[in-house]
Amino acid sequence: MDQETTSTATVLDPKATKRKYPEVRIIVLNDNFNTFEHVANCLVIIIPGMSEKRSWLLAVEVDREGSAEVWKGPLEQAELYHQQLVSKGLTMAPIEKI
Repeated sequence: MDQETTSTATVLDPKATKRKYPEVRIIVLNDNFNTFEHVANCLVIIIPGMSEKRSWLLAVEVDREGSAEVWKGPLEQAELYHQQLVSKGLTMAPIEKI
């Protein structure tokens, strides 16, 4: 018995295989109970590469402007950082797609 061999080739769309996670922003909101020190400390601990100086500038911006963008990047990382900031008691805006 002869068996016919067939092979199927899968062609991937290059555009589909190179998709990035959507870019998003993490925004801390002002509230009446978190101190500058607490906000700044949380940012230094949770956001990679955050300097103490930058964290204090962002804490002041949150107070003066009512909010500050503290990080932007891929959605998957943003979800982790957002969840960690919420767990520290910071008031957060929903993750915002760019």
